[in-house]
Amino acid sequence: MKNRFILSCLCVIFVFYSINLKAQNMPEKTQPPVAKIRPKKLEKFGDVRIDNYFWLNDRKNPEVIDYLNKENSYYEKMTAHTKVFQKELFEEMKARIKEDDESVPYLYNGYYYITRFETGKDYPIYSRKKESLSAKEEIMFDCNVLAKGHSYFQLGGLSISPDNTYATYAVDTIGRRIYSIKVKNLKTNEILGDKIENTSGESTWANDNKTIFYTHQDKVTLRSDKVFKHKLGANSANDVLVFEEKDDTFNVDVSKEKSKKYIVISSSSTLTTEYRTLLADNPDGKFTIFQKRVRGLEYDISHFGDSFYIVTNKDKATNFKLMKTPENATSKENWTDLIPHREDVLLEDIEIFKNFLVVEERTNGLNKIRIMPWSGKGEYYLPFESETYTVYTTTNVDFDTDILRYSYQSMTTPSSVIDFNMKTITKEIKKEQQVLGGKFDKNNYTEERIWATAKDGTKIPISMVYRKGLKNDGANPLLLYAYGSYGHSMDATFSSTRLTLLDRGFIFAIAHIRGGEDLGRQWYEDGKLLKKKNTFTDFIDCSKFVIDQKYTSKLHLYAEGGSAGGLLMGAVVNLAPELYNGIIAQVPFVDVITTMLDETIPLTTGEYDEWGNPNVKKYYDYMISYSPYDNVKKQNYPNMYVSTGLHDSQVQYWEPAKWVAKLRSVKTDTSILFLDTNMDAGHGGASGRFEAIKELAKEYSFLLDLEKIKK
Repeated sequence: MKNRFILSCLCVIFVFYSINLKAQNMPEKTQPPVAKIRPKKLEKFGDVRIDNYFWLNDRKNPEVIDYLNKENSYYEKMTAHTKVFQKELFEEMKARIKEDDESVPYLYNGYYYITRFETGKDYPIYSRKKESLSAKEEIMFDCNVLAKGHSYFQLGGLSISPDNTYATYAVDTIGRRIYSIKVKNLKTNEILGDKIENTSGESTWANDNKTIFYTHQDKVTLRSDKVFKHKLGANSANDVLVFEEKDDTFNVDVSKEKSKKYIVISSSSTLTTEYRTLLADNPDGKFTIFQKRVRGLEYDISHFGDSFYIVTNKDKATNFKLMKTPENATSKENWTDLIPHREDVLLEDIEIFKNFLVVEERTNGLNKIRIMPWSGKGEYYLPFESETYTVYTTTNVDFDTDILRYSYQSMTTPSSVIDFNMKTITKEIKKEQQVLGGKFDKNNYTEERIWATAKDGTKIPISMVYRKGLKNDGANPLLLYAYGSYGHSMDATFSSTRLTLLDRGFIFAIAHIRGGEDLGRQWYEDGKLLKKKNTFTDFIDCSKFVIDQKYTSKLHLYAEGGSAGGLLMGAVVNLAPELYNGIIAQVPFVDVITTMLDETIPLTTGEYDEWGNPNVKKYYDYMISYSPYDNVKKQNYPNMYVSTGLHDSQVQYWEPAKWVAKLRSVKTDTSILFLDTNMDAGHGGASGRFEAIKELAKEYSFLLDLEKIKK
């Protein structure tokens, strides 16, 4: 579900990009670092595990930092012969990107808002123009200035007061996703004395232009657990606690409805949601519960007129349905069906306009946008013809308009922002992503969707793109990407940086494995908890399929995944290492049991509904059977590039560090194994527009060197 109204800014879309170095290319005397073995006994349910590298779980220990630095030094020495190539790859990818670029302006509350980049600068500039695009530009925030002196910088939580005078904004200079909120007077450019520490970055203005609601972030667990109320000019130490979420499996956030009538607090876990509402005109009033939490009941609310519209799984609506209730009678017994549940259609989200209801759906793994006039007459779907594509609504902040803004792209078609007139059924392309350099022609590439058969007979879709003229002779290098967790669907999107691989003969493919919601909610349910292994075996079966169909071979197949997708990588290399020549594991979640037993680690308790609670024996036994770190064994492993960030808030750096150390100690091959730690970054990698491409160049050089492609 999308957040309800938040001031929209241009987002940098991180497209899954994304190397194996032959041992004979490396300096003979360069030896990998060896982590010290310090056995620690871990016991649960009578099962004893010996963790030789538990000591790496201390970023304040100089020995730990020294070990990480040695791994980095080893990586640098072993890849010294690719450094020039890495730079060339970086420059090639950067050259396709329009540096002096800007977002499509959108009108909100009398101002056009724009996010733009300037040539040679890494960070965005947020600006606005009053009433007309020809008006003088007002620069609200130049992140290039704000980022000076920081090795990492992220601006978030930008929110404008209803009278357009003030902006709250949030800053993270470490990468742990703990933000400080500040306030700027947009009329005078003065930064006020208000400063609120330890927040998630989210903030919302009440309609009085002086009351700010925000979420507190626990510094240890990084759980958003409290909502406070701050009065402009007051000492934040005196801020009023308006809600505390005491169930540590839930997180909270606060926002304002698109109608501007209500401030909304949401409490959510993986399987359950609960909302509280407050009239935005009465910020000192009390929040009231919309519908009390019921385990397994998920719902998301949107206000319009005198009613709330609810996307929910109520009444066993696995793929969700749309319901409606009066704003003064919000408990679930008053909800009535508007769009009933459908077994073959996932209802993902809605957008409400004065004359139209817009519904985002997913059928057979593809996005659809449904236009429904409130009159009940003449509904229709937007037509899309490509075999693999992605479409979604973007910035739609105004009720009183017939224009729907959406974005469309495919694996061969750059992203476009489109304004669609729902009344006249006409569209205007406001912006098409430019691919610079003059060499890109979408007609030079082929995209297709194929279906692999999983071990239990389930058909798994695979989206792929490659240069035309490719032969199915088994000689093509193929990079297979997947995620497969949290119900997150991996859509077929365009990437200009990916052309660097495609133009050198690679096939890029996405395996839409279970654990995502690519084929509906049941697709997710069949890849979590005690069915999690379906995620891993689906990927392996997809790998076997592309080999059997001679798109590639074991000598040329590569796999990539990050975070929970890194868990996927860790599992498949234990189960079927012989299928791959190389693996890229970005910030991989690989020490499943130890992490999930430690409730002080960020995100742990809120993850029980995804992975299971290992304090319950059946979940412990199942998780221990696939946890990558616990299942490393004496066998040959493929070449591997593992990356992490010292300040990662979601997958702690020590998971990949321990994993690599254990792999080094037991693997029976001479394949390459790298641990590359960004000592300044967190889960999202380096900040800055082009720093991320430098990291990507590392990954690509790893892949290309394995394929002996030197230019």
